[in-house]
Amino acid sequence: MSHKMNSSSIHFFLLLVVLLVLIWSLIKPEEGYMVLLVEVLPSILAILFLVLTYNLFRLTTVSYVIITFLVILTFVGGHYSYSKVPLFTWIKDYFDLQRNHYDRFGHFLKGSIVIVIIEILLRKTALSKSKTTNFIALCITLAIGAFYEIIEWASAKIGKEGKVTKDFLGMQGDIWDAQWDMALLLVGSILSLFIIKILYKELERSR
Repeated sequence: MSHKMNSSSIHFFLLLVVLLVLIWSLIKPEEGYMVLLVEVLPSILAILFLVLTYNLFRLTTVSYVIITFLVILTFVGGHYSYSKVPLFTWIKDYFDLQRNHYDRFGHFLKGSIVIVIIEILLRKTALSKSKTTNFIALCITLAIGAFYEIIEWASAKIGKEGKVTKDFLGMQGDIWDAQWDMALLLVGSILSLFIIKILYKELERSR
């Protein structure tokens, strides 16, 4: 009981942090509210879903920490637009890079969502802890990433290459942007699998 109460406190704190960052992102976004909306809407919907289903299906703290970092990542990107995040603009200028790499850094970190997917598979399917389960989770992660790239492509077609569309895509003139995004997502997912034992330990304690 005490473990569950402690976990709930941590989860509430993570939600509070997310909400504070969301409020910050809504204050005078650099590229306007339309760019902000298309960037952060999926994360907002995910938060609402997790809050509404919290008592029905509660994830481990490990998964909530991962989700918190990824959501904050999108809020920061939405506030500045991914191609103009100040820290990575400074890195770009300092190292004389051709582009701001915040979006690629984000896709690399998004690979950690494979951990969350593994937890859901272990708890909601007949799959057990195995390399097969890890592989299936990896495939699902890549499928989600590919679906998002399709959404970006569709937005470019529907948006007729307007300013909002270009800021949303953040390609910065790179015709291989989608391929880079998927490759970094794959690398991030594979590296995340090396820390899967942390999730397993959390699942054991929650039983």
